[in-house]
Amino acid sequence: MAPRPIAGGTEVLREVGSVLRISEAQAQEDAPDDAETTIINMGPQHPSTHGVLRLMLELEGETVLRTKPVIGYLHTGMEKTAETLTYLQGGTNVTRMDYASPIFNELAFCLSAEQLLGLELPPRATWIRMLMCELNRLTSHFLFLATNGMDLGSTSMMIYGWREREEGLRILEMITGLRMNHNFIRIGGSAADLPDGWQQRLTTYLDSIPERLEEYEVLMTNQPIWRERLQGVGSISAEEALALGATGPILRSTGYAWDLRRDMPYLAYDQVEFDVIVGTYGDSFDRYAIRLNEVRESVRILRQCIEMMPKGDYRIQDKKVTPPPRARIDESMEALIHHFKIFTEGFKVPEGEAYEAVESPRGELGVYLVSDGSAKPYRMHVRGPSFVNLQVLPHLMHGGLIADAVAVISSVDPIMGEVDR
Repeated sequence: MAPRPIAGGTEVLREVGSVLRISEAQAQEDAPDDAETTIINMGPQHPSTHGVLRLMLELEGETVLRTKPVIGYLHTGMEKTAETLTYLQGGTNVTRMDYASPIFNELAFCLSAEQLLGLELPPRATWIRMLMCELNRLTSHFLFLATNGMDLGSTSMMIYGWREREEGLRILEMITGLRMNHNFIRIGGSAADLPDGWQQRLTTYLDSIPERLEEYEVLMTNQPIWRERLQGVGSISAEEALALGATGPILRSTGYAWDLRRDMPYLAYDQVEFDVIVGTYGDSFDRYAIRLNEVRESVRILRQCIEMMPKGDYRIQDKKVTPPPRARIDESMEALIHHFKIFTEGFKVPEGEAYEAVESPRGELGVYLVSDGSAKPYRMHVRGPSFVNLQVLPHLMHGGLIADAVAVISSVDPIMGEVDR
């Protein structure tokens, strides 16, 4: 199914200014004549702002007139730090941005570097990456479902969502050695091959998910209070979402079927079957339902990965970027020197610039790299979906109640480590 056309690119750019002006004008019209409004801070210590996000809210009673997101409380300068690290070390830096889905950060960085190097990966390396991404998408969406439930008073959902996420993290730990911040996807492939028994462990996990999702449907989707808290709350149109650069579940909740896995395929997504889940009303309920059903689609993709995983090398056999096998280091002085030089000096990347984007659980995650021919990036810039998606908060929260602010923030699902990179 092709994306439904809403407006051309130029037209969307023209709309940005008008959308912002309309929002400001609406806020001024809604303000009472005697200007008896209150300005309060929500966050950065508030648990429902999902990290260190601060929101300045202008209220008339309990109605939100204006919202200003304030960021920078978690700033770690990762883009600047990248200029001091070799390309091989870069994975340990970017994996800490969106810490709920670190595999996607590593993938976008490596794809961009591989474009500069002109590398073509073995099929198994590509499929391992896709499997890791969809497994990480599951853990990320389960985290959303857990915290979304907690934010709206369903404390049981926090326990259930965490339970499912924990098992996913255990499988990630079995494969990479770590629960998060893996540095598993490396330039040229991955750090290691899949371990023995991964198929059975993953299949058992996937078999348990459908029944659990049915429980979520009973606990939340079909619950009158849950629907009352989310339906019609924080609505946005496709035109506004496009004008503000929103992607991922926020854009798809408006009915605009845009997913990079299908519309600009990378890895082996053009070889697997899955549906792009879209909403209708662009409200908080649609954004919740989309993520719940994307879990089902990721399960479909993972089952296909298990069946279709090719044999062969898990990384490219190019001595320029690939260290020697661990066993060779104990046997060969040349292998030891080769290993030492790759991990201390790095490898030089041809001059040029590259941008690669992937569909993270929160939307389009892109990495732009500029190389000056050395072993370290000259510049790196990350197009983070959480950062861009925060622009929609003033529109989603305008005219709503302060009690709805928690539901709206949760539905955006921001990760502040990627916002304040």
